[in-house]
Amino acid sequence: MSLTPETSPNSETSRGAGKPPSPEIRAFLCRSDNIGVLMRDPATGACAAIDVPEAAAVLRALDETGWRLTDILVTHRHLDHVEGIPEVKARTGARVTAPARAGDAVPEVDARVSEGDVVTVGSLTGTVWETPGHCDDHVTYWFERQRLAFAGDTLFTLGCGRVVEGAPEVLWRSLSRFLPLPDETVVYSGHDYVLANARFGLAAEPENRNLRDRAALAERARAEGRFLVPTTIGEEKATNPFLRATEPALARAVAMAPGSDPAAVFTALRAWKNRF
Repeated sequence: MSLTPETSPNSETSRGAGKPPSPEIRAFLCRSDNIGVLMRDPATGACAAIDVPEAAAVLRALDETGWRLTDILVTHRHLDHVEGIPEVKARTGARVTAPARAGDAVPEVDARVSEGDVVTVGSLTGTVWETPGHCDDHVTYWFERQRLAFAGDTLFTLGCGRVVEGAPEVLWRSLSRFLPLPDETVVYSGHDYVLANARFGLAAEPENRNLRDRAALAERARAEGRFLVPTTIGEEKATNPFLRATEPALARAVAMAPGSDPAAVFTALRAWKNRF
């Protein structure tokens, strides 16, 4: 997937991978390390924001692109993903779709979704995956035809979310859903934690040449005012320690025997990362 820098040093614009219709996507920093995402269907002009971490940043991106916001797709209820919704909805009239399990914690909700529900943004159609672990209400929006996944705080570039609610095994099951996806699947996450994730990954798997290369790329991107969001499933399967819990090297890194239960390896890796 090619990325073309925009006028803002912390913005990236891309076209989604896969078969037509191919959406236009704008990714940009919000707050300190949140990632804001706009996805526009060129066939209809419909445009969705994936979460609204910060109203000003989202409205600025809309002004810069000239896109008209029609939808807000919420991944989970945490404040740093929903705080800007009231202002943005008041300015745009966008329809807010949120996880049913979030209850009333997401403001201004128009539609509530659960596992298997379908969301549309113009002619673009996505499926809701319930991906708990970071929190109980977390969902991912999977646009299969475009090979696009909006993973919120479940899957990060080179990392995964912290377990806030529930057991680590729950997050491992959620992450495991991404593994069968095509390698070219493009994943947008909710935060830019790439450099910190790379440092941890290298501590856990220092001999992974692909990971060393990606860590160097992340350093160069940061120096140029860019970030490694989005990523692809293929890249993550090769370099993300939390998706590699079946690999013998990661089992050994947490003092377990090769072939150990991947959920147990993941749990140990996540606990290590919490202390890292």
